[in-house]
Amino acid sequence: MKLCFATNNHHKLSEAKDIAGKDFEIVSLQEIKCFEELPETSPTLEGNSLQKAQFVFQKYNVPCFADDTGLEVEALNGEPGVFSARYAGEHKNSADNIDLLLKKLGTNLNRKAKFRTVITLLGMEPNPLFFEGTVEGTITDKCRGTFGFGYDPVFIPHGYTKTYAEMNLQEKSSLSHRAIAVKKLGDYLKNRIISR
Repeated sequence: MKLCFATNNHHKLSEAKDIAGKDFEIVSLQEIKCFEELPETSPTLEGNSLQKAQFVFQKYNVPCFADDTGLEVEALNGEPGVFSARYAGEHKNSADNIDLLLKKLGTNLNRKAKFRTVITLLGMEPNPLFFEGTVEGTITDKCRGTFGFGYDPVFIPHGYTKTYAEMNLQEKSSLSHRAIAVKKLGDYLKNRIISR
């Protein structure tokens, strides 16, 4: 089974392919010749993932899924949330986003946070299907590790002592918020194949 992952983030694509294994083939936007910027104007993760999936499905008529992920920090009333990728501004990068996050948290002792991923799948059923993955954790006071991307250097999942960025791809793929959502997606697809 071939599915397009509606993302331009090669890190996300690698993670999803690693999690999916050989059960179904995940192709990139480039492979279906989609080079446009995907819309992302919703105030919610669910809305953004649906928007991106709809854009690709309606324009390229290929079964696809899209995700949106947010880091929600308790002491910052859920910030950066839906604005996680552009927290420090549209033209800023991950390092700028982390700097702003750590600056806003300052010496606050409440470092509780959670990563939340919502995946929308289109092209399999008459209506969109949603799959969610959440991982609770804490924010460090400085960056640790060189793997991963985004906020990975400052997020430690509960039950671990390493940040996401201190874990290799296999370690992170086994427990990340995106891994949980992709596994739910994968379970649905496998069951669909079996029930045919």
